[in-house]
Amino acid sequence: MEGDNNSIEKGLLLVNIEETSANATPHLVFTTFIIVSASFTFGVAFGYTAGTMSSIMEDLDLSVAQFSLFGSLLTFGGMIGAIFSAKSADAFGRKMTLWLAEVFCISGWLAIALAKNIVWLHLGRFLVGIGIGLISYVIPVYIAEIAPKNVRGTFTFSNQLLQNCGLATVYYLGNFMSWRTIALIGIIPCLMQFFGLFFIPESPRWLAKKGPDEECQIALQKLRGKEVNVMKETREIMNSVEATVNISMQSLFKKKHTRQLTIGIGLMLLQQLSGSAGISYYAGSIFEHAGFPSRIGMTVLSTVVVPKALLGLILVDRWGRRPLLMASAFGLSLSCIFLALSFGLKGVPGIVNYTPTMAFIGVLTFNMMFAAGLGALPWIIMSEIFPMDMKVVAGSLITITNWFTGWVVSYCFNFMLIWSQTGTFSIFAMISGLTLVFAWCLVPETRGLTLEEIQLPLANTLS
Repeated sequence: MEGDNNSIEKGLLLVNIEETSANATPHLVFTTFIIVSASFTFGVAFGYTAGTMSSIMEDLDLSVAQFSLFGSLLTFGGMIGAIFSAKSADAFGRKMTLWLAEVFCISGWLAIALAKNIVWLHLGRFLVGIGIGLISYVIPVYIAEIAPKNVRGTFTFSNQLLQNCGLATVYYLGNFMSWRTIALIGIIPCLMQFFGLFFIPESPRWLAKKGPDEECQIALQKLRGKEVNVMKETREIMNSVEATVNISMQSLFKKKHTRQLTIGIGLMLLQQLSGSAGISYYAGSIFEHAGFPSRIGMTVLSTVVVPKALLGLILVDRWGRRPLLMASAFGLSLSCIFLALSFGLKGVPGIVNYTPTMAFIGVLTFNMMFAAGLGALPWIIMSEIFPMDMKVVAGSLITITNWFTGWVVSYCFNFMLIWSQTGTFSIFAMISGLTLVFAWCLVPETRGLTLEEIQLPLANTLS
């Protein structure tokens, strides 16, 4: 029976698909901008602790352990949000889930900005975490479902671009602005998205699954423009949706889903185990440990992460996902090796004067290479490789994996630095090297394919 189902699925995927002539219309650009506007607050949340650590600890009399818990609560809350993200997006729609996420984010930032003690500080961080946990799944999935295949990678990568804009802003403002004021700034993009969602359509693929065919066609027509004939694309979407039936968590682990699941979980694990959360959260602390002026380091970081993310935005649909992912992983590995050497050679005569600069170059290069590839690509690939029947359970599992691993890394990072700075970055270097091998061996190239076309080679591989 399972073999018959596989044959039916493959037959439905073997639709004669013509090249899509749809391009980036003004409405598609506006819709994408509204969707990714919340990614700015995602970046602010990730970089918030990097420049505010000293001032928050001083104002509220926190220990290193207490502040590490505060930092890690973002990823713990993200894990909670991730548990419900895919199910909420499937049951209530992409837009409704984003509205819910903004309620959590706005409440959390207000709690941080007005906190008078550690309880409110932790509560605020946890609420923001829940919000961005919901956002982290919905945004790349939503964009992948609305964008034409020829620009899907570029549009989905804009999520990472806005995250880096938020990261750059908080890195810079942390040098001279109060941590309470920065928390209030995090609310602004949340409000932009909250009201902007009233003016954009729901995902056509979600409408095809939940509503009449007409609703899917109307939403697609708005996104593609009045002059574009969307009948064929609507039919292909409807065919792919009809070929799928939501699967349970147990059936997710069947052999035919092995490759997608391995790619999705593997990329999320490797992304977080590369040390990205720790280095983003505590970049200022790394500079201080290395003896490099924190203010200078954070200012320079704020100027480079956005241009590097722009480079990724340009290359993702030109190079493709796989080459960009491998180049990013190679760069991260070299950056961590440089960081490990900078701390390992710290006491060596004749070199000691150069080790702070080496550490600065290592952190700078790490942030640049992460922004250009590994930061966004796992989410882009995750949004592309899973068919509609797997999106709910697989999306939940993979997003939870990402946030749980991020929580472990962000909580342990400061303690790892106390244990061994050289050892910490050596571990991250090896994991980034493993990411390169993983991408070479398992990750498929999805550039230029529709979401329906992507499924066929994966189905053939696992038959």
